[in-house]
Amino acid sequence: MKAGVVHARDDIRFEDIKKPEIEPGKVIVKVKYTGICGSDVPRVNGDACHYYPNVLGHEFSGVVDEVGEGVTTLKKGDKVAGVPLVPCMKCADCQKGDYSLCKHYSFIGSREFGSFAEYVQVPEKNAVKFADDVPFEQGALFEPATVALHGLRRVSYKGGKTVAILGGGTIGMMTAQWAKIFGAKSVTVFDIVDERLDLAKRLGADYGVNSGKPDFMDQVNEITGGRGFDYVYETAGNTITMKLAFKLAANKAGVCFIGTPTKELSFTVDEWEAINRKEFILTGSWMSYSAPFPGDEWELTAHYFSTGQLKYDDSFIFKKMPLSQIADAFEMFKTPGLVKGKILIDSEQ
Repeated sequence: MKAGVVHARDDIRFEDIKKPEIEPGKVIVKVKYTGICGSDVPRVNGDACHYYPNVLGHEFSGVVDEVGEGVTTLKKGDKVAGVPLVPCMKCADCQKGDYSLCKHYSFIGSREFGSFAEYVQVPEKNAVKFADDVPFEQGALFEPATVALHGLRRVSYKGGKTVAILGGGTIGMMTAQWAKIFGAKSVTVFDIVDERLDLAKRLGADYGVNSGKPDFMDQVNEITGGRGFDYVYETAGNTITMKLAFKLAANKAGVCFIGTPTKELSFTVDEWEAINRKEFILTGSWMSYSAPFPGDEWELTAHYFSTGQLKYDDSFIFKKMPLSQIADAFEMFKTPGLVKGKILIDSEQ
């Protein structure tokens, strides 16, 4: 089969490799689309790849092509989304159902071959069926949608409250939609690109605030009556938005960092003292799994994708590129600000 194989830093090649042979308890998926995740970029353009040669790709959709012995919940032809985490199921965290925290896990698309290929083999529980009327493009967004839901619930989320989403990327848009689905009084998305704020409002956000403008706090005070937000979700992993979360939080707020930072971060005494003075709860979120594996994050995503309440918009996708051009796709990330949205790799081209 054809695959995009990473051989070294800045060296990903479109070439022939052996197609996986079906194993008991597993299925082989004929891959349709795979999204390039932010975590894939340093594995190709940097030194973060676990080993060489490697086949990355973990945000994928496709069709079950072969079914291994003992598989009962899937059949050939099912439309599925990939669940990339393969927990050990034996450690203390796994035994408690905290699969995201497993220290002995494998991961499809980084620690074992993934979906930047025509076919990928996964355990039965690592393929989640989705409805026939859900497009494959949307199916490739399962993983970011589940990350958003897991993050939403890392604080004791309740409806009827005000919610701020910091960052208008894919996970930010998904988090905003989950907040509305579960009854937010209002949802405000913050970004510095007006087009992303327009998209947020099309997807159901009540307000979009450009935090790059000098008077944006006037809008915040108007929206919240000067209280700040009951829930604040940081989804960009950006120093500016991580600090902004402390400023926007109301007294007794719940604040969750979903975004992964890439730079060293420090707070002033006054900034950090906001935790004391406001008595808000600060937590983080990692991946998207719960018991029974892979968790209702995945079940609910399949459901709300099928009902249309968790919306898909073409502008989520920056570009679709054939697998044969995967090296060109990663090259685009070297130009700051060029990639605005998700790049989908089409394994059938």
